[in-house]
Amino acid sequence: MKKLTVSFLALVGALVFALSGCSNNDNFTEKSYSSGETEIEKIIIQATDREVEISAAEDNQIYIDYFDGEKEYLDISVSEKKELTVKLTFNKNWTDFIGTKPSAEYRKIKIAVPDNLISTLSVNTTNGNIKVNSLSFTENISLDTNGGNIICERISVGKSINLVAKDGSITGSIIGGWDDFSISCKIKKGDCNLPLNKDYGEKLFSADCNNGNINIRFVN
Repeated sequence: MKKLTVSFLALVGALVFALSGCSNNDNFTEKSYSSGETEIEKIIIQATDREVEISAAEDNQIYIDYFDGEKEYLDISVSEKKELTVKLTFNKNWTDFIGTKPSAEYRKIKIAVPDNLISTLSVNTTNGNIKVNSLSFTENISLDTNGGNIICERISVGKSINLVAKDGSITGSIIGGWDDFSISCKIKKGDCNLPLNKDYGEKLFSADCNNGNINIRFVN
């Protein structure tokens, strides 16, 4: 019985080793989405193992460029509340999660958003950076990544900014004066160029960083 147990464990170990050296063999296809005349006020991105890059659109539509696989793909929908939701969906067996990840080019979501026409942006991802460049939102922006950096350049909001990064840094610039924002920062295993707490601002800026640095500038 002992020999059988040892042989079985050896067989399982060999199988796992063999699978771990293989790709998941998923085929990816380049795709795109445009909102057209659909009215959208909020954008919600829920992804895994994806880099998300958001920039300004040249018109009043929302555009999304991405890659879909046979076993992992984006589900894009618009609710009656005018919320655009982009969610990464998996259709895999447990063995499909063993092996190499898809190439980096397939694990990037690019989104173009009309400036100052969207009230709220919420992005949550893992093992990838979140980049937002030169955009204004009438209310709030919330960015959260586990295993990546948050890079914001010239971001403007009407109410609040909430940034969370684990095993990555938070950097960039926010449009507005120092006195425009109440500031709340949490930092662990890193440096922060902002005060941990500052009151008396009409807007709220909060940043939570674990194992990375916070380096944010307020600019005009």
